[in-house]
Amino acid sequence: MDANESALMHFVNMDDPQSVLKEVKTTVSMIFPTFDFASIDLAFSDFVDLFAGDYPGYRKCNTRYHDLKHTTDTFMALARLIHGATTTGVKITRRGISLALISALMHDTGYIQTTDDQTGTGAKYTLSHVDLSIDFMSDYFNNKGYPREDLIFCRNIVRCTGLDVGMERIQFTNSENELLGKMLGTADLKGQMADRGYLAKLIYLYHEFREGGVTGYDSELDLLKKTPDFYQMTLKRFEERLGDVRRYMRYHFRSRWNLDEDPYKKTIEEHISHLKHTLRYHSDNYRKHLQRGCLIPDVDEQVKIHHQLKTGDPS
Repeated sequence: MDANESALMHFVNMDDPQSVLKEVKTTVSMIFPTFDFASIDLAFSDFVDLFAGDYPGYRKCNTRYHDLKHTTDTFMALARLIHGATTTGVKITRRGISLALISALMHDTGYIQTTDDQTGTGAKYTLSHVDLSIDFMSDYFNNKGYPREDLIFCRNIVRCTGLDVGMERIQFTNSENELLGKMLGTADLKGQMADRGYLAKLIYLYHEFREGGVTGYDSELDLLKKTPDFYQMTLKRFEERLGDVRRYMRYHFRSRWNLDEDPYKKTIEEHISHLKHTLRYHSDNYRKHLQRGCLIPDVDEQVKIHHQLKTGDPS
């Protein structure tokens, strides 16, 4: 494996949405060999269309941190946590798995602007994107004929991704709903921080925050300097607010890949170590040193890959 390549890229091409979907389905099939993926396949196709600008009434994604890959990273991480949990004897239903994975696909749809919203980018919705994602999901579920109880189940799960949302205020329908919500909250954080382009994409995150009115960061460099503290906050959140479900990741990799470790944890720690080194020795040229030889595909490239695989058209 190349030194600049995230350990996670060794298992699946995380830059290719269809490869991610295939691995998610393989992972879920290890729990239920006869799992019905119809609703997930449809939601995944609609999600990619939405981010590509091919979904009726919506513009294509124009946020470069909260992009298509961020969602597929979260989608993959969630499937792995679910599978890891089941290998330890945790019981999760087929319905719960399906709705949780669909929730992962929907959790950042609030960043996508409608066609009549031509001002700025979706980043302006940073502070309200969770509620807007739930609004989109509500319309989607109504259009697809989902029962109301499924919407409530998924709404609770998506709310767990909001860092400012008190978990005690979420009225989970049952213990499975709560577990899957905590898993999505964990997958959202682990997925984005283990992205091989995470450090370079923090530059995009700063500008999303600036447009979205998020305070506390004076510059790109200031956000970078505060990222190690953010990582410590996520560790505390994993343990105290999200039920420490991160522990299930190791069980997945032990079962699926015969690897007795959590490569997400390893990759994130490597990112933070490299960031600290960059800040100490290269703060005057941090952008160059954060790239680490990685190309960061934008949403157009991701959508192009998806289109080629979906249609067989190389154009």
